[in-house]
Amino acid sequence: MKKILSFLLAAVMMAALLVGCGQQQTDAPGNDEPDQPALADGVYTAEFETDSSMVHANEACDGKGTLTVADGKMTFHVSLASKKIGNLYLGTAEDAPSHESDWLQPTTDTVTYSDGTSDEVYGYDIPLDAVDTDFQLAILGTKGTWYDHTVSVRNAEPKTEDAAAETAAVPADGSYPCAVTLEGGSGRATVESPA
Repeated sequence: MKKILSFLLAAVMMAALLVGCGQQQTDAPGNDEPDQPALADGVYTAEFETDSSMVHANEACDGKGTLTVADGKMTFHVSLASKKIGNLYLGTAEDAPSHESDWLQPTTDTVTYSDGTSDEVYGYDIPLDAVDTDFQLAILGTKGTWYDHTVSVRNAEPKTEDAAAETAAVPADGSYPCAVTLEGGSGRATVESPA
């Protein structure tokens, strides 16, 4: 009797192991479900990473752009370095000329550098399927040639009110009184700025 019970117990344990091993993993490659939860609706700051110095976020933006999620759809706005990139296309340079209706059109963005100067550059609204994933982006240069690039939008973080407060703290263009102290006497002078 003990042998039969031992045998039945071993058979039940083996069946349980086989059932456990046969279950599908939800994070397995090829599974249609995403590995990570989708971002909640809102506005985020995210890094714009590229494989080339030819296409990158403007230095005034510290390599970042604004990711907006609304009704589960994601759009990433990035201000580029100049106005030398005329259009973008989500896909390859080979496919871009035959899909003109899908070209991303530029916006004119004003960026302000750390020294206080500003410049007008092109910006783009790029629709995204996912973050933290590489995708193909073709760019149209000023010479009319399409170029392939691999880019990604990574490390999305909720946009904070502090960033808006920093922007609001920058004084408007104009004249402001300022105390200046000059020191020296040997033909050299230094300026102590209160800013």
